[in-house]
Amino acid sequence: MTTTSTRNWGRFALHYLEMIIAMFAGMFALGALLDVLGLGVSHSAQPELGYLVMALNMSIGMAAWMRFRRHGWAPTLEMCAAMFVPVVPLFPMLWLGWIDAGTMMTLAHVAMFPLMLAAMLRRLDEYAGCAH
Repeated sequence: MTTTSTRNWGRFALHYLEMIIAMFAGMFALGALLDVLGLGVSHSAQPELGYLVMALNMSIGMAAWMRFRRHGWAPTLEMCAAMFVPVVPLFPMLWLGWIDAGTMMTLAHVAMFPLMLAAMLRRLDEYAGCAH
């Protein structure tokens, strides 16, 4: 592997790590803010709304960081979509009683990471080929 290739994959890995950090920062910071304002949602009482609020908080964190790093809207929204896509099959499974709220949250969080990676691989040149 050439030095340039190694550097490019290093950029790719760094962006992935930045997205994970931004995702958790948004989730914790905005979730705490909503709780302080009395607008928090109980994940056990309202799992669907709780998940959607959390996905929005994570998306805001990632979108803010991606826009700061001068990524366009299309890749930013693709990355944010990775927060919401997992519930497409999981909400019906929850409604049918096949899984509980905790399992839904766990499966959705596990699914986010490969979905984020897939969004990045879709635009490999953007994430690995240029310095941000």
